[in-house]
Amino acid sequence: MEVVPRTRIDVFEDIFLVFLGLGTLVGIVVVAYTLYNAYKYRDTEDRPEDEDLPSVGELPTGGKGGKKLFLSFGLSAIIVISLVVWTYGMLLYVEDPGFDNPDDDAIEIDVEGWAFDWGYEYDNGLEQTSFDDDGLVIPADTPILIEVTANDVWHTFGISDLRVKADAIPGEYDETWFVAEEPGNYTAECFELCGPGHSDMDSPVTVMEPDAYEEWVDEQLTMTITLEDEDEQRVTDGFELSLEHQNDAEFEDDLSFTFADDEFENGSITIDDIEQGGPYDVEITFEDDQFENVEDTISFDGPVDETYTLETPGEDEDEDEDEGDGDEGDEETDNETDETNDGGDDE
Repeated sequence: MEVVPRTRIDVFEDIFLVFLGLGTLVGIVVVAYTLYNAYKYRDTEDRPEDEDLPSVGELPTGGKGGKKLFLSFGLSAIIVISLVVWTYGMLLYVEDPGFDNPDDDAIEIDVEGWAFDWGYEYDNGLEQTSFDDDGLVIPADTPILIEVTANDVWHTFGISDLRVKADAIPGEYDETWFVAEEPGNYTAECFELCGPGHSDMDSPVTVMEPDAYEEWVDEQLTMTITLEDEDEQRVTDGFELSLEHQNDAEFEDDLSFTFADDEFENGSITIDDIEQGGPYDVEITFEDDQFENVEDTISFDGPVDETYTLETPGEDEDEDEDEGDGDEGDEETDNETDETNDGGDDE
């Protein structure tokens, strides 16, 4: 059975309950002891005549060498120091929960605010905005690490129902984390008055079951490439497709892929086994000179459906030659005009 990590909410609730319980206990003891002494030393008419009572203005001498004072002071010191150390340790967990381990299932998301919407970039290269139907999509029972900033003015990113809040300041990055325990639909809002569109600066937040979230990610990281000739007929053989992430060296896994023509179906291929988005260099090479090779860059930050219209070799050369012939004709016309003008001048 998978253990659900403690959330920031759990930590703060534990701190609150401990302080509430301890405060209640101390209050009961103090009030009870005060009432006890008030009753014990109340003024009555049947007081013994030989009882030694302090007079007005006289300080009580106390008894037993101040043992009660030192005992109460010692117990208080132990309780307070223990409470401070325990609370400090809990807050250290809030600041650094230890999700940096690659084996953890924590998801890192960069959040950027602008007037007046939010953008989200996942650690796997996916990008979402508040304009998308699902907005921010996250799995339940999974630590979500967010780094928040802005590109224009001050904003504050917050999800009230999930008790998440972080400042979004241009040039600065505020980090926090949270865990959504229940799947459902929530709303992210701006909690900093940032301009005329502040009240509408919200974004949907969709919390899915982990399995449903994995399916959603697979749907987003899907790339479809289709090859056609100039007559819009599918090209089905004699080529090879290569994909390579522009930052391949920064990742542990090799993000370069090669697909032969027999992996295409009627000139089209759907690639759904790439788990890292980002900019990919695309190269389509042909075994013969039937078509020009293709070089392109695809921004793989969501579903991609790209159709390439292949060009026949020599077309560009013919166009250049036609342009060159036109230039020569223009030069001949200019020369004839110059000769005519010269003749007129001689006359």
